[in-house]
Amino acid sequence: MTSFRPAPTWLADAVFYQIYPQSFADSDRDGIGDFAGIIDHLDHLSWLGVDTVWLNPCFVSPFRDAGYDVADYLNVAPRYGSNDDLAALVDEAGRRGIRVLLDLVAGHTSVDHPWFRASANDPEDHRYIWTTEGRPDGFVPSPGTRPGAYLPNFFDSQPALNFGYARGNPAEPWRLPVGAEGPRANRHALRTIMDHWLGLGLSGFRVDMAASLVKDDPGRIETARVWTELRRWLDSAHPDAVLLAEWGEPEVSIPAGFHADFFLHFGGPTDGLALRSLWNNSEGTVHEDWDPLDCFFDANGGGSPGPFVEAWRQARTVVDGTGFIALPTANHDFSRLNCGPRTAEQLPAAFAFQLTWPTLPAIYYGDEIGMRYVTGLPDKEGSVLGPRYNRAGSRTPMQWDDTPNAGFSTAPADRLYLPLDPSPDRPTVAAQRADETSLLHLVHRLIALRRRTPELGSSGSVEVLHMGYPFVYVRGGRYLVVVNPQRHEASCPTTHANVRSALETRGVEFANGTITARGFAYGIFALG
Repeated sequence: MTSFRPAPTWLADAVFYQIYPQSFADSDRDGIGDFAGIIDHLDHLSWLGVDTVWLNPCFVSPFRDAGYDVADYLNVAPRYGSNDDLAALVDEAGRRGIRVLLDLVAGHTSVDHPWFRASANDPEDHRYIWTTEGRPDGFVPSPGTRPGAYLPNFFDSQPALNFGYARGNPAEPWRLPVGAEGPRANRHALRTIMDHWLGLGLSGFRVDMAASLVKDDPGRIETARVWTELRRWLDSAHPDAVLLAEWGEPEVSIPAGFHADFFLHFGGPTDGLALRSLWNNSEGTVHEDWDPLDCFFDANGGGSPGPFVEAWRQARTVVDGTGFIALPTANHDFSRLNCGPRTAEQLPAAFAFQLTWPTLPAIYYGDEIGMRYVTGLPDKEGSVLGPRYNRAGSRTPMQWDDTPNAGFSTAPADRLYLPLDPSPDRPTVAAQRADETSLLHLVHRLIALRRRTPELGSSGSVEVLHMGYPFVYVRGGRYLVVVNPQRHEASCPTTHANVRSALETRGVEFANGTITARGFAYGIFALG
């Protein structure tokens, strides 16, 4: 395994919070969230206990894919504010002990980026992948004077930056090697972009589609080398910054140079089975190619924590202290926890697990109050990916209070980025702050418990005692965790009769060598 500078010490204890900026808080009445709106609500994040915020892309963009189609990497989109406004956000967050990460779209740009406009009219420019004539499968006709077609990375409006091909083919002359001029220029550009924002006080990047750089790359070997080169530069130039991968395969991405990688709904040899086996209840965002499964956090109790635990063990064995595995509640691309038949009473057990398992927890905005995945929304900025896959349902405005537009914006309702959850009982931050029995207060307490208890963090040991309902494990040899995500009572034998105190619990009892957990119960206990 390649040796890198150790990860910054702050990362091991990080609790991430993902903000979809257009939906978090609108300060200027245009119906779209912005940097000033985020600043206005930093005290909520500080109270909650998160210390690292990841912002979805906020660069200049035509927003055909919600900002993942970048037209200028060095300036922010005016709808969010200015570069100075972002700097003010970073400064105000820092005053509260919160770091800010940006989302780096490394593998493609928008068709509106000046690089692509120039390349579409210059046959000698190899910043993108172009055929000289014809249109092979998967390529898009040139929009400029240049003949041939270009390769997109996702949507047709997102041309793939050329990082080369791992394997050549004389019949396909567009397959340039990774050491060609175009790929070298793009690797240098990534350093320039990262250096620019890190120099302004940002703390790192979550990298979109990090595995997509080098094409026809078996085992992602050449793509890994690109990131290894960038990590070595980062270690030297910005040693306190971090790179988080959207790769979904920590055992590959972390040895390549990332400090952490997320378990995702896709990625790796099982196409994201580890995460989907926990949360995905076949509602909300559903890919037609996914095999049906019963997830563990389901009221019917037909799932198992086994697929997740096995994937985590395999990844942790490879990573072996060189990086971290991150576990999100949701994100902008897949369903929220509160989705379909899953109800608010099921969410506490999910957070009790997420905030006590040895991963880096990532909370998607609004999940701390149990915001719902909203069905029936229109396609918004490329949100629809299939007949059962509309990402807009996870991108609705943050619900702050019971004022008009739930406190997200004072714009007319028809100008909001997306419609609000129409449910009359939709959860809000204000209502849950006033209720100490709420999910929000539980998440706050669980984060605080994790912070003051190193054994519950990302690096402590874990021993699984019962792989089923209830799911039972011991952290650091000192703390017993019990989670029963199903509606039915469940029990299992235990040899840990030396429970000293209950730190956070609902519905878990010990008697005669047996753990009994009522439906949707959870518990964290100190052992004597």
